[in-house]
Amino acid sequence: MGTYSIALKNCAFFARHGAFAEEERLGQRFYVDLVMHVDAEEALEDDNVESTVHYGKAYEIVERIVTGTRRNLIETLAKDIARALCAWSSQIRRVEVTVRKPSVPIPGILDHAEVRIEHVA
Repeated sequence: MGTYSIALKNCAFFARHGAFAEEERLGQRFYVDLVMHVDAEEALEDDNVESTVHYGKAYEIVERIVTGTRRNLIETLAKDIARALCAWSSQIRRVEVTVRKPSVPIPGILDHAEVRIEHVA
């Protein structure tokens, strides 16, 4: 039957990721986007939440990872999110995770640093 995608955009969390002591001490917001490519199975026909990937539960998984263990790299954070989502639901065939870090400790003016990971189950 194919796949369809479920997206969660601009999920915001306060956490303390980063390689520098100031980032651990002060913390900051991190923004996460997800696109989960899901096996269609019966969900498109039976209109039953049990037949699809529950995006509320997916959000909870992302929140637990982002606000849990501190990581030095947002690359690692994105990878851990992607792997956890694929491990949680066998319906997720591929996931794209984008992590944005607005307060980067570099001299310069920019909106944010961003990393995008794609993981295939």
